[in-house]
Amino acid sequence: MHRSRVSTFLIDVRRDDTDRAATFWAEALGVRTSSPEGEPQYTTLHDGLPGYVLAIQSVDDEPRYHLDIETDDVAAEVRRLQDLGAVEVSSWQGCHTLQAPGGHLLCVIPVHSDPTYFTDNATMWGIE
Repeated sequence: MHRSRVSTFLIDVRRDDTDRAATFWAEALGVRTSSPEGEPQYTTLHDGLPGYVLAIQSVDDEPRYHLDIETDDVAAEVRRLQDLGAVEVSSWQGCHTLQAPGGHLLCVIPVHSDPTYFTDNATMWGIE
């Protein structure tokens, strides 16, 4: 058995457009921004989506939206999603990027939210 939940919504933008995009979304949503220490590719939009992380991510690819699913068992969650039709396209530092049927990207990541919040809000898989 393992648990998972959608934790993060990311607005992927081209690296050269990051500052303009962060300013736009912060002003559009009326929120403050910051970059997590050691992760300059992210700009958090604080309280932009209560209960979730909402952030700008600088990418060397096309602009898009994607979501992260956090889990207490990354391998089991990747297998579960692959069984549903997702295809793994890359992995990096414990994060597995999958492409869902229809072409949308999602990442499977280890739990990063408050452990109590995760336990209270995640779905339990593998229950008979």
